[in-house]
Amino acid sequence: MGKRKILQVALDVLELERAIEIGKESIEGGADWLEAGTPLIKSEGMNAIRTLRDAFPDVKIVADMKTMDTGAIEVEMAAKSGASVVSILAVADNAVIEEAIKSARKYGVEIMVDIMNLEDPVRRAKEMEEMGVDYVCVHVGIDQQMKGMDTLSLLEKVSAAIKTPLAVAGGVDAEIASEVVNLGADVVIVGGNIVRSAKVKESTIKIREGMDLGIAGKETRKRIKKKTLDDQIFELFMQVSTPNISDAMHRKGVMRGIKPLFEDIKLVGKAVTVQTFEGDWAKPVEATDVAKEGDVIVVYAGSKDVAPWGELASWSCKQKGIAGFVIDGAVRDVDEIRRIRFPVFAKYIVPNAGEPKGFGEINAEIKCGGQEVKPGDWIIGDDNGVVVVPKEHAYEIARRAKEVWKNEERVREEIKSGKTLSQVMELYKWEKK
Repeated sequence: MGKRKILQVALDVLELERAIEIGKESIEGGADWLEAGTPLIKSEGMNAIRTLRDAFPDVKIVADMKTMDTGAIEVEMAAKSGASVVSILAVADNAVIEEAIKSARKYGVEIMVDIMNLEDPVRRAKEMEEMGVDYVCVHVGIDQQMKGMDTLSLLEKVSAAIKTPLAVAGGVDAEIASEVVNLGADVVIVGGNIVRSAKVKESTIKIREGMDLGIAGKETRKRIKKKTLDDQIFELFMQVSTPNISDAMHRKGVMRGIKPLFEDIKLVGKAVTVQTFEGDWAKPVEATDVAKEGDVIVVYAGSKDVAPWGELASWSCKQKGIAGFVIDGAVRDVDEIRRIRFPVFAKYIVPNAGEPKGFGEINAEIKCGGQEVKPGDWIIGDDNGVVVVPKEHAYEIARRAKEVWKNEERVREEIKSGKTLSQVMELYKWEKK
């Protein structure tokens, strides 16, 4: 068996007390190093590093300073506060990096240089090796991860180019931890998949096992690659709630006044849009022939007194595998729709039906619940209501919503341990003065 690889947990939280608690659980789970993440350092300053050093005297503390200027001063500051490793940015000028290295040698700490946001990261990694840094960190930042950038591909290229010990950060979870090691990482940096976990110790153990046993590797990556982007988006949206998505979209995308017809409902699919007119049910019903399995029919009907949708149309959709129906307007036959549990969301319930006149249009841009909906946009509905996510941003929003979900899972566990929400979030400290 080769040399044990290092698991570094990035404490990317704002609250120092939470960082200490998470740090304790992650060390119990097999973490080797703890990182004072950039958000924590910006929130608490060098006191974050001093406190971590006091709490974990035998653990290497990494200060993720993301230094761009005054390299010597910032390294000295972190070193004197108790850091063992200081992280700086490779996009900084060479003079900054040279001064940081000199300061590190003077104060007995190591330099990790982060190659995120570079046009030619492989070339820059070679330059960093020549300058004598201790670690090169292959890093795809969280905002880049949300847009689908791949840490593993970059790691593979850098690993083939240099011999300096490599750290890797960006979306590492239990499933792919072993392949990160297989591709040459000496230090595996994990943030959200541990820090935002409801069970920090257990999550750390899983990642540690992946690193030590090599249980995932190339087969896992092949399986992940086989999934289409739509498959990945669908799976992510199925795992989160509409409130999670609303938070990820900064409270945008929520359809006003549109509610589910029954409880314990879940709807995820791509929109087939319909514009119709008062009392005309032809186009909504014809959309059933246009929609594919897994799609969602989304209708603007323009009336609260006449229903262009009911039980028989719902049966047609259910038989075809259409995921659900959303209408800015009215539906009827709700008792039967509830009985067959076909996901329907509507503004109004009435007994009246209209006539099939054929006015309107299918797959045009419409407004539904006050939100613009284009064909192919993602529609997510649950007991809270309906959210529309533009198709061009769907993967990013799905990833961000999953991060919101993870954070809430962690906060929930802290509340169960006896704290109030205001205490967990330190609301009094963060109130605007």
